[in-house]
Amino acid sequence: MAKQKPTSRAAVRAAAQKKSPPRRTPAKSTARNKLKTKARGVPTAKRARPKQRIAISHYRDEDFKADGLRTYAKYRDLGIGEATQGLAQAHVIRLVGPCNPAEVSKLHFHDVDFQMVYVLKGWVKTYMEGQGETLMKQGSSWTQPPRIKHMILDYSDDVELLEVILPAEFKTVELTT
Repeated sequence: MAKQKPTSRAAVRAAAQKKSPPRRTPAKSTARNKLKTKARGVPTAKRARPKQRIAISHYRDEDFKADGLRTYAKYRDLGIGEATQGLAQAHVIRLVGPCNPAEVSKLHFHDVDFQMVYVLKGWVKTYMEGQGETLMKQGSSWTQPPRIKHMILDYSDDVELLEVILPAEFKTVELTT
């Protein structure tokens, strides 16, 4: 008499396990374990951040100072560096026109973790390594990866930029061409 085939799924599974050796299950990934830990509500260690405070800055023309990185620019500090204890800085930059390429167009990079620029008014033509030349107009914004080589090529006489940088204190390296 012929052997009858099992009919239920459980019976089929049990029969298959008898015929083949037990399978080893691969170890679960550490990343998956971390995700499961977070999902269960177990707190993970956070990096200590400095205590921050509120920074309010109202527009005043007299707050633009010629005391920043570039001699052809005036800077209006928005108080972010002090409020974040150096975590970040933000300022409005007015580039003083007309543009003098001999003074302005110098290839350089900043040793920063993050840099973002937003054009508030006017336009600026930039060069960024890997991107080439780009004309940024009012309403344009861009980020610059850490240590990317870049320079300003030209700008309008009325240009104003909002710049946000992490950390507040950083090194700028000017490159010779």
